[in-house]
Amino acid sequence: MSGVMRHLRILREFLRAALVEEMEYRSHFVSNLLMTLFGVAMAVLTVQVFFYQTKSLGGWGFYEVLILLGVFNALQGFVDMVLRPNIGRIVQHIRKGTLDFILTKPVDSQFFISFRHIGIWKFFDILMGLAIVAFGVYGAGIRLEFDDVLLFMLLMLASVVTLYSLWMGVMTLSFWFVKVENISFLFSSLFETGRYPVQLYRDWLRFLLTYVFPVAVLTTFPAASLIGKLEFGHVGISIVIAWVTFLLSRWFWKRALRFYTSASS
Repeated sequence: MSGVMRHLRILREFLRAALVEEMEYRSHFVSNLLMTLFGVAMAVLTVQVFFYQTKSLGGWGFYEVLILLGVFNALQGFVDMVLRPNIGRIVQHIRKGTLDFILTKPVDSQFFISFRHIGIWKFFDILMGLAIVAFGVYGAGIRLEFDDVLLFMLLMLASVVTLYSLWMGVMTLSFWFVKVENISFLFSSLFETGRYPVQLYRDWLRFLLTYVFPVAVLTTFPAASLIGKLEFGHVGISIVIAWVTFLLSRWFWKRALRFYTSASS
């Protein structure tokens, strides 16, 4: 328990350092906010265009798809706030040998390399995504109970853990491959499929997007929990996939460190 509290204190210091750094460039707040608003407007407009031609997408109505879009945008905000600024640096740390300095610090190396740099203004992307979720719930006339909100939060936590673990696993390949940018691009492209309900895809592709690259766990299941479309067993699937992917990413990172040749060796 003391170890957890220690890492939480370190995370607090990372957040404080990020805030101090970003306050030097306050115009970033305005530019990021405008970009977020523009991106959200275009995404909603795209969904609206689809619904000019049809009444549902994979059995999901307009406001239900908006809820899904909100979940996707919140997760995209997490990617831009935490994953891209940190995990994307793994390649440079390995190439330049600066990973040596991280490994000598009295803190877990995976934790440090995952959270040291935080794009603090991207937090508004997460808030905007959750605002879209709330608007979709209101527009669909859904009355949520406290249990529904708790279930949604649980599934969102599973989504965040799964997304982090998958991204971490991809970037850990940098220990063996010089260029992983193409794999990272493929990862981002697959994640984009989460903008739409997994029911929209064919059976074989739906299976792949649930169990191989779990887009359904990332976006569809949390959104489905709010609109009454969550099937039996989906909660268990989300938790198991989140737990398994996290353990695998942890194991993969530790194994990769054994193959790391430091700059001083």
